[in-house]
Amino acid sequence: MSKITEQKYRLLGVDPGTNMMGYAVIEVDKKKLRLVEMGVIKMDHLDTHQLKLKRIFLRLKEIVFNHKPREMAIEAPFFGKNVQSMLKLGRAQGVAIAAAITSGVEVTEYAPRKIKQSVTGNGNASKEQVAAMLVNILGHKEKDQFLDASDALGAAVCHFYQSTSRLGGKKRYNGWGDFLKDNPKRAK
Repeated sequence: MSKITEQKYRLLGVDPGTNMMGYAVIEVDKKKLRLVEMGVIKMDHLDTHQLKLKRIFLRLKEIVFNHKPREMAIEAPFFGKNVQSMLKLGRAQGVAIAAAITSGVEVTEYAPRKIKQSVTGNGNASKEQVAAMLVNILGHKEKDQFLDASDALGAAVCHFYQSTSRLGGKKRYNGWGDFLKDNPKRAK
């Protein structure tokens, strides 16, 4: 998991979609955030769902190769009424996760409400409110595709906040065994 003591590292945020997928890469340097790249992967021109999934996989592999993020944060699919749409969205998320883990990148999922809460302090914030807060946090100018990719940027920023706040900003552990290796005197 995260090594908070690292001086500089990158995080990838992804907002899955089947016609358009947002992505954002941020760099963390001494707990300061800098936007490296953000954009969208457009797939509405592709004829089949399989071609869209292939595009997601290959493009995310390319982004991971170019930016070498340590971890990826992805927005988890939320509840939807259309079962077929949710299945397709779940497949897109799965392919995005596979692209990351086959490149050695750890993945964490966040609910949309958790991302909004982390970025704005309000789990019911609008997309525009999240985007405006991200502009303030990162100090960058909005671009045309910003709203389409802002959920991905929000996921990356949320992951940064969540990973630095766990255990009071100390090392994160994968379980009790790892914790006890570093803290043998805490076991009774």
